[in-house]
Amino acid sequence: MARIPNKPEEIFQEIILDYQGVFDADLLSILLYGSAARGEYIPKKSDINFLILLTENGIDHLSKAFKTVLKWHKSKVNTPLFLTTDYIKSSLDVFPIEFLNLQAHYKVIYGEDVLKSFSLDKKFLRLQCERELKGKLLQLRHHFLETGGSKGEIEKLIARSVPTFYSIFRALLFLQDTAIPPRSHDLLSLISHDTGIDSTRFLDILKIKDGTKKLSAGEAVSFMEEYIEQIKKLSAFVDEMNIL
Repeated sequence: MARIPNKPEEIFQEIILDYQGVFDADLLSILLYGSAARGEYIPKKSDINFLILLTENGIDHLSKAFKTVLKWHKSKVNTPLFLTTDYIKSSLDVFPIEFLNLQAHYKVIYGEDVLKSFSLDKKFLRLQCERELKGKLLQLRHHFLETGGSKGEIEKLIARSVPTFYSIFRALLFLQDTAIPPRSHDLLSLISHDTGIDSTRFLDILKIKDGTKKLSAGEAVSFMEEYIEQIKKLSAFVDEMNIL
């Protein structure tokens, strides 16, 4: 029977054994990342995320992992991020935000530490921050209109959008040579200080995502409009950054 672990550590050994059984010598390492690695795991609410490093032969035979991947879905383990060393090396300029967020907080549970030695170019990182923010701003406006002003749909839109923006916040701290804290509340405090966005608004957004705050029908539209305004302000801030 599938079980939801109270702590991610409870499933590490079984995860290792399962993927060793699937990939054998083609399995190079398994890393925990995401909320569980940052100390923000909430049983039955949080998903558990793993990066699995494979050889080129292993990545060419992912179909062997069908049953194992589906088995762990029942325990709220997301489909792992399967990568190779060459893919990471050749993608640091394309996905710097994603690799920064992996590198910021992770835990090696098996094998080599593949993320330790990689460095990121700040010019590529700033460019992706600008592109992501401007793209997400367009999407927020678009999906906001599609809610029709429904309180419930606006809350769902807010919850879906949060992870992307927190990834960008970490990147912005890195660009300013500020240490990236593991806790979302501490991250908000720092990014608010550095960029001038309203941290109280994003604290409310965190609560909406976690289900601890509900918007009233009368405040949902204005709340979303202010959220969009904060992202607009952040986009302008990044647009003016000068990275040498």
